[in-house]
Amino acid sequence: MSSELNVPMGSPAPGVSERAPDGGGMDYRDWVRRSYLELVSSNHHSQQALSWRKLYLSRAKLKASSRTSALLSGFAMVAMVEVQLEMQYSYPRVLLIAFSVCTTVLVAVHLFALLISTCILPNVEAVSNIHNLNSVSESPHERMHHYIELAWGFSTALGILLFLAEVVLLCWIKFLPVDSGGLKPTACTTTAAKPTMPSPQNSGWQAALASTIIMVPVGVIFVVFTIHFYRSLVRHKTERHHQEIEELHKIKVQLDGHERGLQTV
Repeated sequence: MSSELNVPMGSPAPGVSERAPDGGGMDYRDWVRRSYLELVSSNHHSQQALSWRKLYLSRAKLKASSRTSALLSGFAMVAMVEVQLEMQYSYPRVLLIAFSVCTTVLVAVHLFALLISTCILPNVEAVSNIHNLNSVSESPHERMHHYIELAWGFSTALGILLFLAEVVLLCWIKFLPVDSGGLKPTACTTTAAKPTMPSPQNSGWQAALASTIIMVPVGVIFVVFTIHFYRSLVRHKTERHHQEIEELHKIKVQLDGHERGLQTV
């Protein structure tokens, strides 16, 4: 007779583990191992997807920063060049200094943001156009994250605030000489004569004040919206991280339960 008859019919063959009831020819240990490998693989793909989302977000920020900075810095330069000062009017010294400083800082801030965007954006664009999941590591957006956020903040937050201040100062310079008696003393006048300050009753002073009254609430609303937007964005990211941590914790609990069941078996 063959050797197969020597094996008892009620006991399994030696060296063969128990099969899972619905494993399809796979024992319990192999099933746990395959589940763990699938979890690691899915985690790897999720990390790559997160890296690609960060890359696209960095590219969008750099594009927005470059466009906004180029536009606002161009407006500031045109405002400084095209403004026509009344040579017969004695402007307050503080107003002229404030306008000059604000325009210079505004152009410098936007040009700095434009410089960062111009230097980093081509490298990010070169990687984003490659249709390969593993090429995301070649992009410098992770290393240059702080510079990208700096350019984004300079272009959107600080740059727009300076532009609002520029509009207010430009309104004062443009409208203050209208219907004002603060003319420079000519050669016929005595040296002791002082230019009169603009009266609050003239139309130019009222127009400049009206522009300031309108722009101050706009600046406050802009600051409040910026703070609220960033807080909402941080809250959304925090909630997403909490959900991912909870999902990972549930998977860990399930794997721990399977390992305990394997040990009991």
